[in-house]
Amino acid sequence: MPIITILPHPQYCPEGRQIEALSGTTLCEALLDHDLDIEHACDMSCACTTCHVLVRKGFETLGQASEDEEDLLDKAWGLEPQSRLSCQVQLGQADLTIEIPRYTINHAREQH
Repeated sequence: MPIITILPHPQYCPEGRQIEALSGTTLCEALLDHDLDIEHACDMSCACTTCHVLVRKGFETLGQASEDEEDLLDKAWGLEPQSRLSCQVQLGQADLTIEIPRYTINHAREQH
């Protein structure tokens, strides 16, 4: 089971955090399963960018982003070469370090 290191974020985890996740789940599901309430306004259907994360370590171990994901990422706030939508990242065996951007394009945060 991979270890996911979440870098400090003022809203979601001010101190940063490490979680253990099941391989085969999405990164977004793993975060939600560990009470990290990352935005996911489209209910993880790859239709928005609110679950955007920056993969700081382990990016090269992830599968390629789909064309749909890449098209959406073009609209994400703070886009970087290591940007991914957490709802589309399928976890394997490799550990990851992620950063949740401070802002999203979602003007009204959804409550899930």
